[in-house]
Amino acid sequence: MQVDFLTRPEMLTVILQCETPETAIGRIRNANMLGADAYGLQVESLKPEYQNPDVYKRIFAEGKGRPFYVTHYRGKSNSGKTDEELAEGLATLAESGAVLCDVMGDLFCKHPEELTDNEEAIQKQMALIDKLHGIGAQVLMSSHVHKFLPAERVLEIAFEQKRRGADIIKIVAKANDMEQQLENLRITNLLKETLGAPFLFLSGGKCSLHRRLGIKLGCCMALCVYEHDAFSTPSQPLLSTMKTVRDTCDF
Repeated sequence: MQVDFLTRPEMLTVILQCETPETAIGRIRNANMLGADAYGLQVESLKPEYQNPDVYKRIFAEGKGRPFYVTHYRGKSNSGKTDEELAEGLATLAESGAVLCDVMGDLFCKHPEELTDNEEAIQKQMALIDKLHGIGAQVLMSSHVHKFLPAERVLEIAFEQKRRGADIIKIVAKANDMEQQLENLRITNLLKETLGAPFLFLSGGKCSLHRRLGIKLGCCMALCVYEHDAFSTPSQPLLSTMKTVRDTCDF
């Protein structure tokens, strides 16, 4: 039986930002040997000719039963696609075997904090979430806010994502100094105590401690990379680092 993202805590999820399936498959094979628990395929990084069910199934098969989290964000190879097309792409990924689908919090109506307040767009998001659940996928909703947020706003976003039907809440803020980083660690604990749902609260910016310790403080998984290259997100830690943090930090 395949593991999913709601039943196993502290999962090490290796993010794949690759232009070709061959690159993704090579990285998966290496990360399998290093102890990856799951994978995150950022489909917008794949060249358009590889965005099809046959390729998705071939990539997913290399996980050898490990579950796949997928994004279908705007930009990169998805530049020029409508949000409706992105939503259709998520459904195709779910039908192809993706376990967890990422629905952007401002899908169908852009918002600077990636959480639309447009009621028509919200209803479309909820309908998409129902559709993905009907296919059998789990749903993560993401809000990349690109700035430091006070605790009240983080909680507001988190509870709104939950209300819309997301199984996992994801918020990416920033921490550009130690004060902000410590506050984000405190907010992580607040989410753990009050949200009542799995969550992923991450920091971008200059400070990196929150990204590494979040998995021990309540975050349901860690997003990491097998190696850093020109396509990877610099703030995402290495799989080898996160395996050490998870397996040796006992608190």
